[in-house]
Amino acid sequence: MQKPHPVFLLLLFALVLTSAFASVFASVFATDHGLPEVDPLEFTEGEIITAGSSTVFPLSERMAELWTDAGGVAPSIASIGSGAGFERFCVEGETDISNASRAIKDSERESCKSIGRDPIEFRVGADALAVTVSAANDFVSDVTMEELVMIFSSADAWSDVRAEWPHEAIQRFIPGTDSGTFDYFVEAVFEEDEEPILSANPQLSEDDNVLVQGITGSPYAVGFFGYAYYVENQNALNILNIDGIEANAQTTDDGSYPLARPLFIYSDAGIMMEKPQVNAFINFYLTHVNDAVVDVGYFPASEYAFSGAIDYWRIANGMLPIGDAALDLRDPTPEA
Repeated sequence: MQKPHPVFLLLLFALVLTSAFASVFASVFATDHGLPEVDPLEFTEGEIITAGSSTVFPLSERMAELWTDAGGVAPSIASIGSGAGFERFCVEGETDISNASRAIKDSERESCKSIGRDPIEFRVGADALAVTVSAANDFVSDVTMEELVMIFSSADAWSDVRAEWPHEAIQRFIPGTDSGTFDYFVEAVFEEDEEPILSANPQLSEDDNVLVQGITGSPYAVGFFGYAYYVENQNALNILNIDGIEANAQTTDDGSYPLARPLFIYSDAGIMMEKPQVNAFINFYLTHVNDAVVDVGYFPASEYAFSGAIDYWRIANGMLPIGDAALDLRDPTPEA
C-alpha cells in the first residue's frame, strides 16, 4: 500500500479533532466491516466510468455485474492497461475510477493534481502473475528468476536456457507497454529496465485473451498475465513454478511467490462527492469484493491492506478511520 497522500492526512487530522460525534453516529449504521450499507436500487441514474488494467478488468466486471443485478446503473469498464487508464483518469479526466495492477506513479499523481484530482488508492485484491506455457509443453515446469530473465530476453532457443531443453525458438507473448502487468514484470524481473525484453521481439497485446491464444498455439511459446486468465484457461495452459515456489493463495499472501502483486482501483474524493453513484459503487465494490475475488481467479488482499481501503473510503466520506492501516498512518512493510 502506498503511503497516504499529505492532503489525505490533513483531512484525517481535521476529522479526528472535529468529527468524533459524527463518527460515532455513522458507525451505528455501518456494516461490520466499517462501511455503511448501500442499496444499488437508489442509484439507477448517472454514469460510472472506469478504465485501466486488463488484470483488474475481470474483477471489476464481476463487481459491476453484481451491482447491476442488484438494480444499480450499469458501469462502463474499458480494459486498456494500467498506464492508459491513468492517462484517462489523471490527464484527460474522463473516468471516475481507474483500475490498476500497479501503484500509481509520482508522475501520474502530479498529472492528476494538475487537473484538480487527488487519487485515493483502494486495495481490492492480490494477484500471482502467471508465467505460462502451452499444455503441450512437456519439458518445463519450474524456472529460476535468472532463467526467467534469459527466457524473456537473450535466449534464442529453449536449449540456450537449459541444454536438455529442445533446440526450438522461444516464442514470447507478453502484455503491451501500457499494461501494469508489463510494468510489474519489468520491475520484478529486469530491475525496471525494459530494453532487454523489448529487444527480444516479443508479440505484444493489451488483450490477455490474445496472449492466451498465442501461447496455446505452440509448445514452444511462453508468456505471462494475471492469474485469473490462467485459471480461466488452465485446461490449455501450464503455469510455471518460480524458484521452486508454486503460485497459490498462501504463497501470494505471505509474499514468498516471487511474482505476487497487489490490485487496486483509484478514485478521487471530489468525484465521489459529485457523483453519488460512483461513491456508492466503490462502497459496494469494497463490501463484496472478498466474496468474489477468489471466484474470479485472484486472492483477497491482506487484512491490513484491505482495512486501509475501507478507511480511505470512510475518510473521503467524512468519517473517522477504524482500522490499523489508516490509524497507523504509515506502511512499515509492503503487504501482499
